[in-house]
Amino acid sequence: MSLSCCSKKRLSDMFTRYSSLVLAQVALCFFIIACVGIPAQTAMSAPLKATLAAEDSWPPFADEFGSGISHRLIQQAYKQVGVEVSTIVVPYTRGLIMAERGTVDGVFNVTREQSTIKRFVFGQVPLFTVDASFFFSKAQLPTITNKWQLPPGSVIGIIDGYEYGDELPQLINQRQLTVIKVNSQRQLINLLLVGRIDSAIMYDLVADVYIEQMGVKQEIIAKFSNHKSEIFVAFSKKNPQASTLSLLLDEGLLKLKQQGLYQQLLVPTDD
Repeated sequence: MSLSCCSKKRLSDMFTRYSSLVLAQVALCFFIIACVGIPAQTAMSAPLKATLAAEDSWPPFADEFGSGISHRLIQQAYKQVGVEVSTIVVPYTRGLIMAERGTVDGVFNVTREQSTIKRFVFGQVPLFTVDASFFFSKAQLPTITNKWQLPPGSVIGIIDGYEYGDELPQLINQRQLTVIKVNSQRQLINLLLVGRIDSAIMYDLVADVYIEQMGVKQEIIAKFSNHKSEIFVAFSKKNPQASTLSLLLDEGLLKLKQQGLYQQLLVPTDD
């Protein structure tokens, strides 16, 4: 049965209107995409990435080869939550500056204290907790039992740029200490050995590595505590994803603990 001329015209008009409507909707979609900037591959399908500065002289946590406990913890924690992380090995102070300027997304290993909270974004779950002590040469070992008994005017050595707890400024003022800042643990130990300083504040596990390497276990000793420090990744305030990266690292660390992997990663290895 053939269609009448009127029926053909109505069908033609309907098709034309439908085609025009579809083309208008497609054009609207492209307009919206252009306005809001939706990428061809959505953020949901692209993995989040983080570039972190890692210090080069804090074994067993981080060394000049990009190895150590901190590297393993961060890599594995971020792996749990699908974040790709890469590291740039630099001196600690330079890493802090890079993170502060936004050159990298963050830096480790940083103590969360008053001076650093002002500069960086921190999560809530520390990588680990470490002890820092006052170390002395056995040849000049005092009889005192805590830092508040240090003789007035004592000369104390520290690493330039490191954090030593919120009490240190008060201790320096109260005991009228003279502070000498150097760039490495080896320098601190050598200054102790030659009597240029009365004591050095060093993180215990880090000091143990250098004391062993330098063969001076019988000459240098930790006498009493300076402070206990929670160590974090400090994220750049210049990075709009800083809070997200810190929350994801917290989540990854908690997952490692739940799986029983966290304690295994804290054990120093020869990597």
